[in-house]
Parts: sequence; structure tokens; C-alpha cells
Amino acid sequence: MKLKIVAPGKIKEKWLQGGIDEYKKRLSKYCSTEIIEVADSPDSLPTEAALAKEGELILSKIKPDDVVWVMDLHGKLMTSEEISKALVKDMERGGSSITIVIGGSNGLAPALVNRADRRICLGNITLTHQMTRLILLEQIYRGYKIASGEKYHK
Repeated sequence: MKLKIVAPGKIKEKWLQGGIDEYKKRLSKYCSTEIIEVADSPDSLPTEAALAKEGELILSKIKPDDVVWVMDLHGKLMTSEEISKALVKDMERGGSSITIVIGGSNGLAPALVNRADRRICLGNITLTHQMTRLILLEQIYRGYKIASGEKYHK
């Protein structure tokens, strides 16, 4: 099984990278995890131009037959159990592979939203796109634990 996360920007904070590395290690029991970083657009660009630029870069990393999830503030709020069920269903549908997209600070390009098989919202709070990586990895790990019938704190 393969999980690919595509997101703009690099993680600069060591504590955050440490958490991401920890969950990638935990996930290795269930799947291979690849994080692909694309260039984020500078704040000097107008929002629409920034979205379009990041969208093109992210779309270039997605294959035509990939099952794609986007982390979207306007997506569906899901429980951990629902994420687990979606993970199992989409891994089966996608040939044991899912690509998850995290938008940059301006959000997601319309082309990315249109390409998505699932639009998922991690909550009604605003998170940095860097922190979203860590929280997403924890939820995917939790999803695998739930799907495997293993105990994981609630």
C-alpha cells in the first residue's frame, strides 16, 4: 500500500518535522509514505495567480488514475472512523494507493478541487499547511489502526 502526500513548501521547524517523521515511521507498518514538496508561491503574487501556480505544480505530481483526496476547508467533516472506512475503500479502488493534496496558505486551486475524488475537512479551525501534514498523518495512522482492529486511544 502506498500513500503519497503532495503539498507546497518545506517544513522548517525541527519539532514539526520530528512529529512528521515519527508518524511516517509508525505508518511504515501499514504502507509506504511519500511526501512530495512543491514550491510554494510567494506572498507577493495575487491570490489567483498563486493558486494557479501551485495547482499546476501539484497536478504535475498526480497520475491520471490516482485516487485523490484534497484537504479542503469546504470539504466533508469526517470522524476518524469515517476516514478509516474511506481509506480502506479508496485503497482497494486505487490499486492500494492514495494521493492526498494539502493546499498552500491560499488554499486549493479550482483544478485541484475538481480533480479530487474526496474533499475532506480536518475541522473548522484554521491550521497552517505545515501542521496539516502532521495532523493528517496522525489521522491516517489512526485510520489504519481502526481498520486493523487494533486498539488506539479515543
